[in-house]
Amino acid sequence: MSTYTLEASGASPASPPDTTKVKRAAIASFLGSMLEYYDFYIYASAAALVFGKVFFPASNPAAGTLLSLATFGVAYIARPFGAVLLGHFGDRVGRKKVMLITLVLMGTSTFLIGCLPSYAAIGVVAPILLVFLRVLQGISAAGEQSGANSLTLEHAPFGRRAFFTSWTLTGTQAGFILATAVFLTVANLPDDALLSWGWRVPFWFSFLVVVLAYVVRRRLDEPEVFTEEQESKQVAKFPVVELFRTHSTDVLRVVLCAFIAVCSTIFAVFGLAFATSPEVGVSRTTMLLVAVAANVIALFSQPALAILADRIGRKPVFITGVLGCSVMIFVYFKAIMSGNVPLIFFAGALLIGILYAAPNAIWPSFYAEMFNTKVRFSGIAIGTQIGFALAGFAPTIAWTLVGDSRTNWVPVAILVSICCLAAAAAAATARETYRVPLKQLGKPVS
Repeated sequence: MSTYTLEASGASPASPPDTTKVKRAAIASFLGSMLEYYDFYIYASAAALVFGKVFFPASNPAAGTLLSLATFGVAYIARPFGAVLLGHFGDRVGRKKVMLITLVLMGTSTFLIGCLPSYAAIGVVAPILLVFLRVLQGISAAGEQSGANSLTLEHAPFGRRAFFTSWTLTGTQAGFILATAVFLTVANLPDDALLSWGWRVPFWFSFLVVVLAYVVRRRLDEPEVFTEEQESKQVAKFPVVELFRTHSTDVLRVVLCAFIAVCSTIFAVFGLAFATSPEVGVSRTTMLLVAVAANVIALFSQPALAILADRIGRKPVFITGVLGCSVMIFVYFKAIMSGNVPLIFFAGALLIGILYAAPNAIWPSFYAEMFNTKVRFSGIAIGTQIGFALAGFAPTIAWTLVGDSRTNWVPVAILVSICCLAAAAAAATARETYRVPLKQLGKPVS
């Protein structure tokens, strides 16, 4: 009896499956995501704390912060276009090749951001160049997780897909920790040193991570299920067209589920700018350490939650975490306004380290399992990146909602809660796939 037949029947093979390739894929996905999101999060920290003063006129600090946060969101406009382009090649040419391209593109654009002259040096050209490089970051990020999720899931043994794919998103937590730790070393510099050269060091540091991740990714193999389709000439000629012909409802479902990412960007970007503003007055060091602590917890909670999802299903874990975030966001902002540092740490750790970790650990398998091999890369990429566009501009929207008072956080928490409820409702309509064999994913239920 073949392994596939055993998988389809729900039985276990007599001998354990070879997990060498999937472990290699999980490690490569972890390292690649760590780089991608190290780069992404140092930009987030710099946008919240530095870029408003470096790349925009000094005459209006509040406007500078707003424009700086808007440049953070610009990448999310580019990401859907990058998703279409990279998804096409990922489903036609292969997951590995696209993953190498995204790695180099992200590393190069991040390094060059660290080399940009300031507004004082070259005027309006400085923010234009910043936006251009930010767009390149967005295109890269559009294909990174989709390729890593597709490749890892297609290598993973039956019954362990959520666990192995969770390492892609655990890599994003590691990237956040690394980015914040590196930025923390320069955040306490005197303002003149921070604004002149200190903020640039974290961007230059990304070059070392690129080299490590590239070496690991060169050793990856394409999944068998994908190479089989290539050899039998079953690869879709236009994967995006095929995607919307056969899986349009699933794409919409992923878009809505991806609204949960609003919680992450409000926590990481807006929350940092809001809490450290003169009107609120929490120190930069405290807020950066809160973020590090929350994401360290997520490093351990996400694989554990993924194991749980392999046992009881994707939907219960995903929906419970999302609904928890819709409530906990109010507690988090209330803690910030209290100025009570232990309470801020506790609320941040519970919000991001436990509750947000649930959907974050599950969505790589949950979304990927909605699509078949022909369109999996495109489906994850396009669905998530359209949904993430709201998350990208959420800090700018939130800053506008706060208004002139600079302390009116309630509308921001309501925005996050509404996005969470939309994600939970969309997830509730999905098919439960944790016991569906790989080759049956994305097919109608018989």
